[in-house]
Amino acid sequence: MNDPIGDMLTRIRNSQMRGKSTVRTPASKLRAWVLDVLADEGYIRGYEKVTGTTGHPELEISLKYFDGTPVIREIKRVSKPGRRVYMGVSDLPSVRQGLGVSIVSTPKGVMSDAHARAANVGGEVLCTVF
Repeated sequence: MNDPIGDMLTRIRNSQMRGKSTVRTPASKLRAWVLDVLADEGYIRGYEKVTGTTGHPELEISLKYFDGTPVIREIKRVSKPGRRVYMGVSDLPSVRQGLGVSIVSTPKGVMSDAHARAANVGGEVLCTVF
C-alpha cells in the first residue's frame, strides 16, 4: 500500500456513504494521530485498537452522524506520495472560511491548523475535513 492515510480516508468516506456505524482500518501510529485530531475536533466519536481476524492490529473507528447525515461532509487528501505539500505557519489553508479543519503533520506532532497556528509551526498538510 502506497498511501495509508489516503486508504483510511477512503474507508471512512465509503462507510459513511453506506451509513455504517463503524469501520476498521489497519493500525499505525500516523493513522492513530490523525484519528486523534478528528476525535478532538468532533468529526468522529472515537476509535479503539482491536485485533483483526488475521491477527494483525486494526483501528475500529466509530463514525458520527447528526439527524441521519454524516458529520464529515467532505474529507480530502492534500499531500500525496507523488506530490508532498508543505506550508509555513502563515500559509496554512483555512477550510471553508474556518468551518473546516486542515490536519497538519508538524515537528511538534500531528495537529489541526488552528493548533499549528497557535504553536507557530508549519508542516505537511495531510488532509482537509469539512
